[in-house]
Amino acid sequence: MGGVRPMMEPHLNDTSPSGEPRWMGRVERMLGALAAHNHQRPVVALLLALLLAVGGGLLARGLHLNANLVDLLPSSFESVQDLRELEQRFGALGWVAVMGEGGDAESLKRFADDLAPKLEALPGIRFVEVQRPGAFFRDRALYFLSEADLREVHRRLEARLKWEQARANPLYVPLVDETPPSLDFSDLEAKYAGGAGLRMSSSQGDYYLDADQRRVVLLAKPDTTSADLGFSRKVTDEVRGLLASEDLSKYGPGFKAAITGTFQKKLDQQKQIARDIGVASALATALMLLYLLFHFRSALAVGMVLTPVGAGLAWTYGLVALAFGEVNLLTGFLGAILGGLGVEHGIHLLGRYLHLRGEGRTSVDATRESFTHTGGAALVSALVAALTFFVLGTSRFRAFHEFGIIAGVGMVVLIAAYVLVLPAMLGLASRLGWKPRRASVTTSRSPMGNMLLRRRNLVAGVSAVMLLGLLSQTGRVRFDFDFGSLEDQDLPSFVLDREVNRLIGYSQSPVVVLTRTPEEEQAMVERLHARQRERGADSTIDFVASLSSLVPADQPQKQRVLQDIGTLLERVPMDRLDARQREQVAALREQAASPPFTRADLPPSVRQQFVGREGKPGGFVMVYPSVDQSDGKAVRALAREIRGVGTPDGTRVSAAGESMVMADILDMVTHEAPLILGGTTLAVLLAMWLTLGGLRIALLCMAPTVVSLVALLGLMPLLGLEFNYLNILVIPILIGTTVDAGVHLLTRLSSPGNDFVSVYSETGKAICGGLLTSAMGFGALFLADHPGLNSIGALANLGFATNLLVMLVAFPALLLMLSQRRLRRHPVRKDTQESKPPRRTERGEPTHAN
Repeated sequence: MGGVRPMMEPHLNDTSPSGEPRWMGRVERMLGALAAHNHQRPVVALLLALLLAVGGGLLARGLHLNANLVDLLPSSFESVQDLRELEQRFGALGWVAVMGEGGDAESLKRFADDLAPKLEALPGIRFVEVQRPGAFFRDRALYFLSEADLREVHRRLEARLKWEQARANPLYVPLVDETPPSLDFSDLEAKYAGGAGLRMSSSQGDYYLDADQRRVVLLAKPDTTSADLGFSRKVTDEVRGLLASEDLSKYGPGFKAAITGTFQKKLDQQKQIARDIGVASALATALMLLYLLFHFRSALAVGMVLTPVGAGLAWTYGLVALAFGEVNLLTGFLGAILGGLGVEHGIHLLGRYLHLRGEGRTSVDATRESFTHTGGAALVSALVAALTFFVLGTSRFRAFHEFGIIAGVGMVVLIAAYVLVLPAMLGLASRLGWKPRRASVTTSRSPMGNMLLRRRNLVAGVSAVMLLGLLSQTGRVRFDFDFGSLEDQDLPSFVLDREVNRLIGYSQSPVVVLTRTPEEEQAMVERLHARQRERGADSTIDFVASLSSLVPADQPQKQRVLQDIGTLLERVPMDRLDARQREQVAALREQAASPPFTRADLPPSVRQQFVGREGKPGGFVMVYPSVDQSDGKAVRALAREIRGVGTPDGTRVSAAGESMVMADILDMVTHEAPLILGGTTLAVLLAMWLTLGGLRIALLCMAPTVVSLVALLGLMPLLGLEFNYLNILVIPILIGTTVDAGVHLLTRLSSPGNDFVSVYSETGKAICGGLLTSAMGFGALFLADHPGLNSIGALANLGFATNLLVMLVAFPALLLMLSQRRLRRHPVRKDTQESKPPRRTERGEPTHAN
């Protein structure tokens, strides 16, 4: 944005007010004077920069990555408060799952039995679940029927016995061919199949075993949440160490064991993101280094651009360490992103300096001039970008909030680094006798500039048609609600976890409704069951479990009915039944003879799942979802269904689980996205209006950004790209980081006496370099293994690419058309032409005002 003053020249009075803000002129002159001061005292400036960089680097050494989703929401959110309460009362919600693989069924069972007590003895493990409580609940299945349904069982048995007795009487002659009363109880089995006891016991056997796949699973319950990554690493390392010490060959040749579950998945994802940060940062640096060598063709020039960026990043991350103490999923990549955005300023500043040196200016004069106009423009562009980031920082979503705050501060810090470091480096190099080579200070005339002069109307027309075509596609843009698509599902622990879920038969990650009394617990179970029946096939609940639901009510009354049923069953003639009916009757005899039971009689593997950290049982209602918890739409529906049941006393439902957190994240992002987008656009427009001196010129400078965003939205469905809760932040970022390119081109073209092709060649090269380096910072994310971060890089790169085409093709053609239209309306007076003839291009055309 090389200077604001030239924009007030008369030839652009149709797009600009008649004067610039005086304060902006003073800021520009102050920047130029400060840069000249640092140029003349380079050692002092560089020592100060070095001291600050060392301090920032030392502070940044303590930064660590926190990729936990829960920590990305404010503590005031219900889902976060409920999860914290759950962690205090109950402990960890997930499991460390150990899978043994490679033996026959008996060997797998022996492995599970041998390993379970050793796992349970490890510090940090509360208990280990090795068997389903199948036999216990199957033997007591009839107690889970209502008394009315038990009497229906009695009625059917009694009817069958009467029929059999009648057929056994030799004097009985049937008048019609009657079918025997059925002893099929499948309708009652189906009615109670969704009960917690039967669902948790399953019919697949007592072990979590798949004989065909030759696999068995043990579930170890840690006593601390998986959000504590230090504890997660410690407990998984202990389990891994135990497995390494075991002689697995005794369970069969090739027998092996692996770890998965919530804790291992969190660690693997954390490791992947940390690796992505390192690779992305290194790659972004390498790409920018190669491009700058190509752009300036001077290693010293590359060092002059990158050194201020390195200093600024050290200062920024020092401030991050003081303010936040950690980086999250997004802010971990800000080094690469800020580096790309910062290098753009260096390209403009150093490029302008080299151009002025080529015109014969002294080093100090070239420095002062560069930082007065191009530096002032860079300051404005940095402030506009920072303002955009600060608007993003108003989000309650911590990933966006911290990204916005850190990026906004970083943009201002990078400008300060350039003002302090670059003039000092130029001054020091000048004292040592360095002079830019001719190739560095000359810019060849761009063939594209000549083509735009000749074909301005055609280019503008084709651009308009393409834009209208893309505009017609914007309605097809979709939001991807699938959380699973934002995680690397091919990580070994994720692949294995899906197998564990299949083996268990239900989700390992229930939503826990917290209750205070046994009465409240029972009432909540009944309400959830009622809600599930009310919604039918549309319900997102698989089954509900609590201690109260696992111990049926009215057992003494039911036992009396069961005793009568047992008496009838003894009289059933087994020889007259088919094989399936004989099996059913035999099972019914055992079930009818079962005594009543209490909570104390429940198997330890069941009871301990409902015991809090303090050893107090009850108070937890487990809601197992029937939907995929990576499906954002389904998770939001699950959250609404659970929270919609209400409580007996009218207070809110306290439901904890990562599903509830994910639902709140999606609700918040979809609610805030339009507000942030509108706030960003308005803030940038007001900032441009204030700094450039007029609404008309501000709107014109924002036009390329708006057009490129429309093109981006049109291209997304054509290329199969969708928004998600992470990459949605790219839109406000693009607004803040691409608007300066329009100002750079427009302000340089506004300077009196400038030739369009020459200005286009010089400024277009700088704009191209700036957008490319910005794209490189985000482009490093495009190569990340984490799909969510990858989608940010892909969308940002597409946005920068469309903006580059608009800036170098469509926007210059529009400016040429506007200038030509103005000249037709307001031809230059003859006396003015005689007193001050305009400069001409190589083709004899008038200057840029054409």
